[in-house]
Amino acid sequence: MQYSQPLVSVVIPCYNHEEFVKDSIKSVIEQTYENIELIVIDDGSKDNSVLKIKEMVKICEERFVKFEFRNRPNKGLSSTLNEAMEWCTGEYFSVIASDDQMFNYKTSVQVNFLENNRDYVAVFGGVQVIDENNRKLEKFVRKARAYSFDDIIMHKHSLLAPTQMIRMNNMRKTGGYKPNMFIEDWYMWLLLSREANIFNMDEVFAFYRKHDANISKDFRKMNSGRLEVLSFFSDSKLYVKAVNNIKWHNTYKELIYLNNNKLLNMVKLVILDPKKTSKILVKTIFKKFL
Repeated sequence: MQYSQPLVSVVIPCYNHEEFVKDSIKSVIEQTYENIELIVIDDGSKDNSVLKIKEMVKICEERFVKFEFRNRPNKGLSSTLNEAMEWCTGEYFSVIASDDQMFNYKTSVQVNFLENNRDYVAVFGGVQVIDENNRKLEKFVRKARAYSFDDIIMHKHSLLAPTQMIRMNNMRKTGGYKPNMFIEDWYMWLLLSREANIFNMDEVFAFYRKHDANISKDFRKMNSGRLEVLSFFSDSKLYVKAVNNIKWHNTYKELIYLNNNKLLNMVKLVILDPKKTSKILVKTIFKKFL
């Protein structure tokens, strides 16, 4: 079948999401936009993810212009995304995690935006957060606006990974994702935004699943990963400010997310000896900048 629409490449990287991966695939199948190719790569899952994906192969082959399913030993997310990029032939590139889901209008609305706004390299939007049982939690939707490289390096942005759609030509120009990088998406957005601005739409485009296995809950690893990403942009005029921003953020998180006993002890210290507590806090903060 010939389509007048641009081809969109959708990638689903999967790792140990046997409970969720079929719903993720179904959300791509149910897109109102027709001209889609899909690649699903299982990155060495130890559960029954591969069996669940195989149950979807036939319907995927019928629905999509081109479909590919691969399973092989674990290589990590960045290597998996690079492998997927080599396979993709679309004009636009979209990734959805195997525990998240797209709203059915996502592809159509985002393609229309990028077709009519050539100055932007990518478009994002908001998410509806859900739990492990698909119960709706909070929504994250920010105002419609453009983000520059300076905004993104200083974390003055609201770019949510499940909602991304990126121009494929610009993706290829970046050279792909850095293997073994913990925060591969922020690294990619920084590379892309050096070429052109990224736009955030004030519409919800995806269900983002919040559960115990989310790596984003490990704030120490996240902040260490952010510093790693920044090391590749040390030539930026904002590099020092960006590093200090991450360190302040890390300190804030460590103070806020103390376990209940430590938090209770801190409150007691503030009440009993506010001067001593202030010194402890100042010492903790300054250690981050030495």
